[in-house]
Amino acid sequence: MDRTPSKTTAALWMAGWLALMLMITVAGREAVRELNVFQVMLIRSAIGLCLLSPLIWRAGGFTVLRTQRLPQHIARNTIHFGAQLGWFFALTLIPIGQLVAIEFTMPIWTAILAAMFLGERITVWKLAAIVLGIVGVVTIVRPATGEVNPGQLIALLAAVGFGVSVAMVKSLTRTEQTLTIIFYMLAVQTAGSLLPAIYVWQWPSPAAWGWGFVIAFCGTFSHYCMARALLYADATVVIPMDFLRVPLTALVGWLLYSERLDAFTVFGAALILAGNLVNLRASAAAPARATT
Repeated sequence: MDRTPSKTTAALWMAGWLALMLMITVAGREAVRELNVFQVMLIRSAIGLCLLSPLIWRAGGFTVLRTQRLPQHIARNTIHFGAQLGWFFALTLIPIGQLVAIEFTMPIWTAILAAMFLGERITVWKLAAIVLGIVGVVTIVRPATGEVNPGQLIALLAAVGFGVSVAMVKSLTRTEQTLTIIFYMLAVQTAGSLLPAIYVWQWPSPAAWGWGFVIAFCGTFSHYCMARALLYADATVVIPMDFLRVPLTALVGWLLYSERLDAFTVFGAALILAGNLVNLRASAAAPARATT
Protein backbone atom coordinates (compact mmCIF):
# COMPACT_ATOMS: atom_id res chain seq x y z
CA MET A 1 0.00 0.00 0.00
CA ASP A 2 1.41 3.37 -1.06
CA ARG A 3 1.84 5.69 1.91
CA THR A 4 4.16 8.24 0.31
CA PRO A 5 3.67 11.58 2.10
CA SER A 6 1.24 13.71 0.13
CA LYS A 7 -0.53 16.81 1.38
CA THR A 8 -2.92 16.58 -1.58
CA THR A 9 -3.99 13.03 -0.66
CA ALA A 10 -4.30 14.04 3.00
CA ALA A 11 -6.47 17.00 1.99
CA LEU A 12 -8.75 14.70 -0.04
CA TRP A 13 -9.24 12.37 2.92
CA MET A 14 -9.90 15.39 5.14
CA ALA A 15 -12.49 16.58 2.64
CA GLY A 16 -14.23 13.25 3.27
CA TRP A 17 -13.97 13.83 7.03
CA LEU A 18 -15.44 17.33 6.73
CA ALA A 19 -18.29 16.17 4.50
CA LEU A 20 -19.21 13.32 6.85
CA MET A 21 -19.03 15.54 9.95
CA LEU A 22 -21.27 18.14 8.34
CA MET A 23 -23.71 15.40 7.34
CA ILE A 24 -23.85 13.94 10.85
CA THR A 25 -24.61 17.39 12.28
CA VAL A 26 -27.53 17.93 9.91
CA ALA A 27 -28.73 14.31 10.28
CA GLY A 28 -28.60 14.63 14.07
CA ARG A 29 -30.61 17.86 14.00
CA GLU A 30 -33.24 16.24 11.77
CA ALA A 31 -33.40 12.95 13.68
CA VAL A 32 -33.99 14.57 17.08
CA ARG A 33 -36.92 16.50 15.64
CA GLU A 34 -38.86 13.21 15.66
CA LEU A 35 -36.99 10.84 17.96
CA ASN A 36 -35.82 10.88 21.56
CA VAL A 37 -32.03 11.22 21.87
CA PHE A 38 -31.85 7.73 23.42
CA GLN A 39 -33.49 6.30 20.30
CA VAL A 40 -31.04 8.18 18.11
CA MET A 41 -28.12 6.81 20.14
CA LEU A 42 -29.46 3.24 19.97
CA ILE A 43 -29.96 3.39 16.20
CA ARG A 44 -26.55 5.02 15.71
CA SER A 45 -24.70 2.45 17.84
CA ALA A 46 -26.54 -0.69 16.71
CA ILE A 47 -26.15 0.13 13.01
CA GLY A 48 -22.54 1.14 13.71
CA LEU A 49 -21.87 -2.33 15.14
CA CYS A 50 -23.26 -3.88 11.95
CA LEU A 51 -21.07 -1.62 9.81
CA LEU A 52 -18.02 -2.48 11.93
CA SER A 53 -18.55 -6.25 11.74
CA PRO A 54 -16.88 -6.77 8.32
CA LEU A 55 -13.78 -4.92 9.53
CA ILE A 56 -13.65 -7.10 12.66
CA TRP A 57 -14.02 -10.24 10.50
CA ARG A 58 -11.19 -9.12 8.21
CA ALA A 59 -8.95 -8.46 11.22
CA GLY A 60 -9.35 -12.00 12.56
CA GLY A 61 -12.80 -12.16 14.13
CA PHE A 62 -13.57 -12.04 17.82
CA THR A 63 -9.94 -12.62 18.80
CA VAL A 64 -9.31 -8.94 18.08
CA LEU A 65 -11.84 -8.02 20.77
CA ARG A 66 -10.01 -9.75 23.62
CA THR A 67 -8.99 -7.29 26.30
CA GLN A 68 -7.55 -7.21 29.80
CA ARG A 69 -8.90 -3.69 30.36
CA LEU A 70 -12.67 -4.13 30.24
CA PRO A 71 -13.34 -1.83 33.25
CA GLN A 72 -11.41 0.98 31.54
CA HIS A 73 -13.38 0.47 28.33
CA ILE A 74 -16.66 0.62 30.24
CA ALA A 75 -15.62 3.74 32.19
CA ARG A 76 -14.36 5.56 29.11
CA ASN A 77 -17.40 4.76 27.02
CA THR A 78 -19.88 5.59 29.77
CA ILE A 79 -18.40 9.11 29.80
CA HIS A 80 -18.35 9.21 25.98
CA PHE A 81 -21.98 8.06 25.93
CA GLY A 82 -23.02 10.92 28.21
CA ALA A 83 -21.06 13.41 26.10
CA GLN A 84 -22.74 12.21 22.89
CA LEU A 85 -26.17 12.43 24.50
CA GLY A 86 -25.39 16.00 25.52
CA TRP A 87 -24.13 16.85 22.02
CA PHE A 88 -27.32 15.57 20.35
CA PHE A 89 -29.49 17.33 22.93
CA ALA A 90 -27.60 20.61 22.47
CA LEU A 91 -28.35 20.35 18.73
CA THR A 92 -31.97 21.13 19.59
CA LEU A 93 -31.15 24.19 21.70
CA ILE A 94 -28.43 26.29 20.04
CA PRO A 95 -27.22 27.08 16.51
CA ILE A 96 -25.10 24.28 15.06
CA GLY A 97 -22.23 26.69 14.34
CA GLN A 98 -22.12 27.68 18.00
CA LEU A 99 -22.27 24.01 19.07
CA VAL A 100 -19.29 23.06 16.89
CA ALA A 101 -17.31 26.11 18.06
CA ILE A 102 -17.75 25.04 21.69
CA GLU A 103 -16.98 21.42 20.71
CA PHE A 104 -13.54 22.58 19.54
CA THR A 105 -12.55 23.20 23.17
CA MET A 106 -12.21 19.41 23.51
CA PRO A 107 -8.42 19.39 22.81
CA ILE A 108 -7.99 22.00 25.54
CA TRP A 109 -9.68 19.79 28.14
CA THR A 110 -7.76 16.77 26.84
CA ALA A 111 -4.45 18.60 27.39
CA ILE A 112 -5.43 19.45 30.98
CA LEU A 113 -6.56 15.89 31.76
CA ALA A 114 -3.54 14.30 30.08
CA ALA A 115 -1.32 16.43 32.32
CA MET A 116 -3.30 15.50 35.42
CA PHE A 117 -3.60 11.76 34.89
CA LEU A 118 -1.10 10.70 32.19
CA GLY A 119 1.90 12.68 33.36
CA GLU A 120 2.15 14.93 30.28
CA ARG A 121 3.83 18.30 30.87
CA ILE A 122 1.96 21.60 30.68
CA THR A 123 4.34 23.80 28.69
CA VAL A 124 4.05 27.54 28.19
CA TRP A 125 2.49 26.90 24.77
CA LYS A 126 -0.09 24.47 26.20
CA LEU A 127 -0.91 26.91 28.98
CA ALA A 128 -1.46 29.64 26.37
CA ALA A 129 -3.72 27.26 24.42
CA ILE A 130 -5.76 26.53 27.56
CA VAL A 131 -6.16 30.22 28.37
CA LEU A 132 -7.24 31.05 24.80
CA GLY A 133 -9.77 28.21 24.82
CA ILE A 134 -11.30 29.22 28.15
CA VAL A 135 -11.49 32.90 27.17
CA GLY A 136 -13.10 31.84 23.88
CA VAL A 137 -15.79 29.86 25.71
CA VAL A 138 -16.49 32.74 28.11
CA THR A 139 -16.79 35.06 25.10
CA ILE A 140 -19.35 32.78 23.46
CA VAL A 141 -21.36 31.96 26.60
CA ARG A 142 -21.06 35.46 28.17
CA PRO A 143 -22.12 34.44 31.72
CA ALA A 144 -21.96 38.07 32.91
CA THR A 145 -25.05 38.91 30.84
CA GLY A 146 -27.21 36.60 32.93
CA GLU A 147 -28.72 35.12 29.77
CA VAL A 148 -26.69 31.91 29.44
CA ASN A 149 -28.46 29.43 27.16
CA PRO A 150 -28.73 25.97 28.77
CA GLY A 151 -27.76 24.52 25.41
CA GLN A 152 -24.39 26.31 25.65
CA LEU A 153 -23.71 24.76 29.05
CA ILE A 154 -24.76 21.31 27.82
CA ALA A 155 -22.47 21.71 24.79
CA LEU A 156 -19.60 22.74 27.08
CA LEU A 157 -20.17 19.75 29.38
CA ALA A 158 -20.25 17.51 26.30
CA ALA A 159 -16.92 18.98 25.14
CA VAL A 160 -15.40 18.31 28.58
CA GLY A 161 -16.78 14.76 28.42
CA PHE A 162 -15.23 14.24 25.00
CA GLY A 163 -11.95 15.58 26.42
CA VAL A 164 -12.08 13.03 29.27
CA SER A 165 -12.88 10.32 26.73
CA VAL A 166 -9.93 11.23 24.48
CA ALA A 167 -7.55 11.32 27.45
CA MET A 168 -8.72 7.82 28.43
CA VAL A 169 -8.32 6.64 24.82
CA LYS A 170 -4.71 7.82 24.93
CA SER A 171 -4.21 5.42 27.80
CA LEU A 172 -6.09 2.57 26.09
CA THR A 173 -4.11 2.87 22.85
CA ARG A 174 -0.98 1.83 24.75
CA THR A 175 -2.31 -1.75 24.86
CA GLU A 176 -5.50 -1.94 22.74
CA GLN A 177 -6.12 -2.09 18.99
CA THR A 178 -8.23 0.58 17.28
CA LEU A 179 -10.99 -1.89 16.34
CA THR A 180 -11.16 -3.08 19.95
CA ILE A 181 -11.63 0.48 21.21
CA ILE A 182 -14.32 1.28 18.61
CA PHE A 183 -16.17 -2.00 19.23
CA TYR A 184 -16.46 -1.44 22.98
CA MET A 185 -17.52 2.16 22.38
CA LEU A 186 -20.43 1.01 20.21
CA ALA A 187 -21.26 -1.95 22.48
CA VAL A 188 -21.42 0.19 25.64
CA GLN A 189 -23.48 2.87 23.87
CA THR A 190 -25.90 0.22 22.58
CA ALA A 191 -26.27 -1.28 26.06
CA GLY A 192 -26.61 2.13 27.72
CA SER A 193 -29.29 3.38 25.36
CA LEU A 194 -31.29 0.14 25.00
CA LEU A 195 -33.62 0.32 28.03
CA PRO A 196 -34.23 4.11 27.89
CA ALA A 197 -34.90 3.83 24.14
CA ILE A 198 -37.39 1.00 24.68
CA TYR A 199 -39.14 3.06 27.36
CA VAL A 200 -39.63 6.08 25.07
CA TRP A 201 -39.84 4.09 21.83
CA GLN A 202 -41.94 5.29 18.97
CA TRP A 203 -41.55 3.61 15.62
CA PRO A 204 -39.40 5.87 13.40
CA SER A 205 -40.74 7.09 10.10
CA PRO A 206 -38.82 6.07 6.96
CA ALA A 207 -37.19 9.52 6.99
CA ALA A 208 -36.05 9.08 10.61
CA TRP A 209 -34.61 5.64 9.79
CA GLY A 210 -32.74 7.27 6.93
CA TRP A 211 -31.30 10.00 9.15
CA GLY A 212 -30.35 7.34 11.72
CA PHE A 213 -28.44 5.39 9.10
CA VAL A 214 -26.66 8.57 7.97
CA ILE A 215 -25.62 9.25 11.59
CA ALA A 216 -24.33 5.68 12.01
CA PHE A 217 -22.48 5.65 8.68
CA CYS A 218 -20.89 9.07 9.15
CA GLY A 219 -20.03 8.40 12.80
CA THR A 220 -18.31 5.13 11.89
CA PHE A 221 -16.39 6.13 8.78
CA SER A 222 -15.53 9.79 9.44
CA HIS A 223 -12.77 8.62 11.78
CA TYR A 224 -11.51 6.27 9.08
CA CYS A 225 -11.04 9.30 6.81
CA MET A 226 -9.15 11.12 9.55
CA ALA A 227 -6.90 8.10 10.16
CA ARG A 228 -6.17 7.82 6.41
CA ALA A 229 -5.33 11.52 6.21
CA LEU A 230 -2.83 11.10 9.04
CA LEU A 231 -1.08 8.38 7.02
CA TYR A 232 -0.16 10.91 4.34
CA ALA A 233 0.67 14.02 6.40
CA ASP A 234 1.64 15.03 9.92
CA ALA A 235 -0.99 16.05 12.46
CA THR A 236 0.26 19.64 12.24
CA VAL A 237 -0.86 19.61 8.60
CA VAL A 238 -4.02 17.53 8.94
CA ILE A 239 -5.67 18.89 12.09
CA PRO A 240 -5.81 22.56 11.02
CA MET A 241 -7.85 21.40 8.00
CA ASP A 242 -10.54 20.36 10.50
CA PHE A 243 -10.83 24.00 11.59
CA LEU A 244 -12.77 24.56 8.36
CA ARG A 245 -15.61 22.71 10.09
CA VAL A 246 -16.45 25.80 12.18
CA PRO A 247 -17.18 28.21 9.28
CA LEU A 248 -18.63 25.40 7.13
CA THR A 249 -21.04 24.37 9.90
CA ALA A 250 -22.03 28.00 10.42
CA LEU A 251 -22.67 28.28 6.65
CA VAL A 252 -24.82 25.13 6.69
CA GLY A 253 -26.75 26.47 9.67
CA TRP A 254 -27.38 29.72 7.83
CA LEU A 255 -28.41 28.05 4.54
CA LEU A 256 -30.61 25.28 6.00
CA TYR A 257 -31.90 26.77 9.25
CA SER A 258 -31.48 30.55 8.82
CA GLU A 259 -29.21 30.58 11.89
CA ARG A 260 -27.07 33.67 12.40
CA LEU A 261 -23.95 33.94 14.55
CA ASP A 262 -23.28 37.13 16.49
CA ALA A 263 -19.90 38.86 16.75
CA PHE A 264 -19.24 37.35 20.19
CA THR A 265 -19.59 33.80 18.86
CA VAL A 266 -17.34 34.53 15.88
CA PHE A 267 -14.66 36.12 18.09
CA GLY A 268 -14.91 33.33 20.68
CA ALA A 269 -14.60 30.68 17.96
CA ALA A 270 -11.50 32.47 16.62
CA LEU A 271 -9.92 32.38 20.09
CA ILE A 272 -10.72 28.67 20.48
CA LEU A 273 -9.22 27.84 17.08
CA ALA A 274 -6.15 29.94 17.91
CA GLY A 275 -5.79 27.91 21.10
CA ASN A 276 -5.93 24.70 19.04
CA LEU A 277 -3.19 26.00 16.73
CA VAL A 278 -1.01 26.87 19.73
CA ASN A 279 -1.68 23.39 21.17
CA LEU A 280 -0.58 21.82 17.88
CA ARG A 281 2.60 23.90 17.95
CA ALA A 282 3.30 22.63 21.45
CA SER A 283 2.70 19.02 20.36
CA ALA A 284 4.97 19.42 17.34
CA ALA A 285 7.73 21.05 19.39
CA ALA A 286 7.85 18.26 21.99
CA PRO A 287 9.12 15.50 19.61
CA ALA A 288 11.62 17.95 18.15
CA ARG A 289 13.08 18.63 21.58
CA ALA A 290 13.14 14.91 22.35
CA THR A 291 15.37 14.21 19.33
CA THR A 292 17.92 16.93 20.09
